[in-house]
Amino acid sequence: MPQLAELMEKMKSVEVEIETELARRREELRFHIEKHRIVFEQDVEALQRAIKVGASKYLFSASPLIMLTAPVIYSLIVPFVLIDLMVMAYQAICFPVYGIPKVRRRDYLIFDRHHLAYLNIIEKVNCAYCSYCNGVAAFVREVTGRTEIYWCPIKHSRRMLGPHPHYVGFADFGDAKGFREKMDALKDGVKLEESKTTAK
Repeated sequence: MPQLAELMEKMKSVEVEIETELARRREELRFHIEKHRIVFEQDVEALQRAIKVGASKYLFSASPLIMLTAPVIYSLIVPFVLIDLMVMAYQAICFPVYGIPKVRRRDYLIFDRHHLAYLNIIEKVNCAYCSYCNGVAAFVREVTGRTEIYWCPIKHSRRMLGPHPHYVGFADFGDAKGFREKMDALKDGVKLEESKTTAK
């Protein structure tokens, strides 16, 4: 579909623009990345430390309801760790059998907020927890998305909010010929990226 291919190109162009803007913003905030480490200019880091709220003040100023709900929030670490381990095992066992490229988990779990001097230890722990849970969710989404490419690359009959990036290349709902062509292409060894960007 030429129109769909054109839209995909526009989307790639927007992604490049976003990366350019993020780089510009990094310069404004005066930090750079050295060997996977965030480095701020000295005066910026000093300013960050000056506005940091101490852990004890942060804790004692928190609402009692927040304190009561915190254990509920953190209890989710158990199912997140379990699904993380199970999905890692799933793709390690099954993806090689079906010839599906494995997802690099490290691309989805990013821990860098502890470099921010304006966060106290409690805020850093909270940020690490959010990074882990959201990273696992993104990792699982990509693994399940690649699984769906192999088993059922068909769009739904109605609009779905927030589909994975491979969904755009799926066969239209009700397009039997398109579905068979898609499945045949996968069996013939079509690369994942082609499945992601090409609608049959």
